[in-house]
Amino acid sequence: MSAIDQVVAKAAAASTFWGESSGQTRAALLRGLAAALESNQAELVAIADRESGLGDGRLNGEVARTAFQLRGFADQVEAGVPYRYVDDSAVQGAPPAGRPRLTRVQRPLGPVAMFSASNFPFAFSVLGGDTASALAAGCPVIVKSHSGHPDLSRAVYELARRVVAEQQLPEGVLTLIDGASRGAGGYLVQHSQIAAVAFTGSYQGGTALWKLANERARPIPFFGELGSINPLIALDAALEQDGDNLAKTLAASITLGCGQFCTSPGVIVVQAGAISECFISSLAEALRPIKTHRMLTPSMKKGFDDASRTVAAHAKAVFTADADGEGPAPRLFSVQANEFIANAHLREEMFGPAAVVVSATSVEQIAEVLASIGGTLTTTIWGANEPSDANAALVRAAQDVSGRVLFSGVPTGVAVCAAQQHGGPWPSSTAPQTTSVGYAAIERFLRPVALQDAPAWLLSAKGVA
Repeated sequence: MSAIDQVVAKAAAASTFWGESSGQTRAALLRGLAAALESNQAELVAIADRESGLGDGRLNGEVARTAFQLRGFADQVEAGVPYRYVDDSAVQGAPPAGRPRLTRVQRPLGPVAMFSASNFPFAFSVLGGDTASALAAGCPVIVKSHSGHPDLSRAVYELARRVVAEQQLPEGVLTLIDGASRGAGGYLVQHSQIAAVAFTGSYQGGTALWKLANERARPIPFFGELGSINPLIALDAALEQDGDNLAKTLAASITLGCGQFCTSPGVIVVQAGAISECFISSLAEALRPIKTHRMLTPSMKKGFDDASRTVAAHAKAVFTADADGEGPAPRLFSVQANEFIANAHLREEMFGPAAVVVSATSVEQIAEVLASIGGTLTTTIWGANEPSDANAALVRAAQDVSGRVLFSGVPTGVAVCAAQQHGGPWPSSTAPQTTSVGYAAIERFLRPVALQDAPAWLLSAKGVA
């Protein structure tokens, strides 16, 4: 039996216990994991910074977010979210009015394979949102660690393992596969005892695993976040009012984390004219002094360089500079909307500190730009605060392609709350009706079952009065 087989067997052995565990038991684990992170924060952040170069400030904030969402899912469990049911009493008589008693309950899917992300070594890794939401749903989790932060993954998992042991839970509730190859990742996805997969990463890697999940003899849900270029529409109405400050805000968002955010704004759409030209100049000036840190991995740096070279071959360079520091210099390109719509090379994701400015001549053309982009996690619209047919048309176009539509601020920064939606149409995610951030994420790992005329003992066990 391989190491992966052994780990999956432990998860499968724990599946019935964890799936039938009480809200108190699940909440205690989630809160215990949050406390363990915080108790060892300084040591963990030092390891994370050494491996990722993201800096103490960013990483301490990420630990705070990770602990917050673990406790948030604990609250959801105690509120009964994974145990919710709908009970329709029997109605005497012939159909369609007459019916038997039906009770709709939720069942955990079973062992979940969770593929850690490279760009969030805490919040989308061993104890990140996918792990927290799956555990809250009653599913054992098998973490496939990321090669970009192996020491941190092992350190965090060791803390988690101790918490599981201290609470006298089965070892298989939370396990780790460390240092696995791509082939081993594929084997994990196709393992007969894996019930679902959560993935955050590249389009290429995600689609390969998604295909494997669907090629199984018994296909399973694959909840993948695959990348996004997150268009931001800057209308003249907003730029006239506060263009210089908006340029500074946008420059900071494009370069945040060296541009290695799934919500980084990669396409800036403006209305052709003097107002937008002034804004583009201000944006270039705001980017000029920004120094970036090193990228997460050499392969990520190569991917960024390759993608930006592809865009540069088809677009005009507005701002480029030689690297002055550990990370790559920011890059800004511009094209006309008709060129952007016609040329798929201009829509390639540059996962790094770069963006393409697209000049459009009409609201209708802006909508065509959005349609050409296709599925994206976010679309931001600045300047649509007043009611008009044009603004309504833009909002409709944005909702057609996005999981989240913003009307102020920038897309980097995703709040953890009940109303959040982090997932959009393909190719931004493989399951656009689900979210990987926020408390609705728990719903991914629950399957509804209708119990018809169930006996009293079973309904009592389900908490049905």
